[in-house]
Amino acid sequence: MSEFDALCANDGDLADLRVRVRQFVAEDRDRFGWEPAIDSWLTSWDAGFSERLADAGFVGLTIPTEYGGHGLGFLHRYVVTEELLGAGAPVAAHWFADRQVAPSLLSYGSEEQRTRLLPGIAAGRLYSAIGMSEHGAGSDLAATATRATRTEDGWRINGTKVWTSGGHRAHFAIVLARTSALDPEHRHAGFSQFIVALDSPGVTISPIVTLDGHHHFNEVTFDDVAVGDADVLGEVGAGWHQVTAELGFERSGPERILSTATLIIGVIKALGGQDVDDRTAAEVGDLLGRAMALRQLSVSVARALSAGEDAATRAALVKDLGTRFEQQSVELCADLLEYVRSEQDAARLRAVLATARQHSPMFTLRGGTNEVLRGVIARGLGVR
Repeated sequence: MSEFDALCANDGDLADLRVRVRQFVAEDRDRFGWEPAIDSWLTSWDAGFSERLADAGFVGLTIPTEYGGHGLGFLHRYVVTEELLGAGAPVAAHWFADRQVAPSLLSYGSEEQRTRLLPGIAAGRLYSAIGMSEHGAGSDLAATATRATRTEDGWRINGTKVWTSGGHRAHFAIVLARTSALDPEHRHAGFSQFIVALDSPGVTISPIVTLDGHHHFNEVTFDDVAVGDADVLGEVGAGWHQVTAELGFERSGPERILSTATLIIGVIKALGGQDVDDRTAAEVGDLLGRAMALRQLSVSVARALSAGEDAATRAALVKDLGTRFEQQSVELCADLLEYVRSEQDAARLRAVLATARQHSPMFTLRGGTNEVLRGVIARGLGVR
């Protein structure tokens, strides 16, 4: 396979899958009237869309058929994700469960957990949040203070998680907690993961409303929340290893380069309907060239995951370079928007630009700050 063919990600049955997803999205938007959005994987929650998407066969692609999924590979999910984000589709409801929780259950979950949770995830009807970040422990997860204490019949969890996307709508959260005393010489030891129902007694969910008035972040407090042994995910004490693998799925996907896709595509389409000067054409070419280079890196990670390879370092690199590109693309598009002559197109795109500017500061924070990720990359390359 040539490098160009690999970049296209249309080999085998991927091209047919791409066409089918594109058709579904166009028809669903025409019928239900949703509008393409910036950052749709984080902010655009539409349970009905997630259910229809799953019924069409486009959720749970990497989940084995015995658990209600489709038994396909990460490249299949990559293609579906790319088409959905390029269209700004409202995918937030099922996003975290399908992207992170399902692979974690398949890697570390018990058979009972897989049987209980995976069919609902594949059906687009079971929603999950991720309980990692805390006050004072955002990107430095080793500073996590939430604690799980052993009891006669399970565990008691106490602590607070913050920036919990979709926590007010999710059915459960995967919570990282310390299960043994801190060892200053081994800060990453002694963590475990728990599957916690968010309607459990002792769980308090408080909204965090962003400057644009939207509520998708939350602060989640756990006050003596009882969790049984059946809801320990993986091995007690192996939480750090598990969460590091999980972050690979979070950091490497096309959402790290396509959060602003609706703005970029909209501006280029508007300019495509008119004559432009050489300078404008060069700026468009630079924008697309950078996007294509990042996409090539992101596709390579998807291919590595499909082959069962460790892609943690490359995933961190995708997230670092991709989210910086997303931020820079906002102002690049703002400059290009000045050349759009259609006032109707310009007015519509200015509204999209305003939303992109509000979200831009978050791009390099979520999933680990870029400064922390550069340390991950350096260690992965053998630098100490």
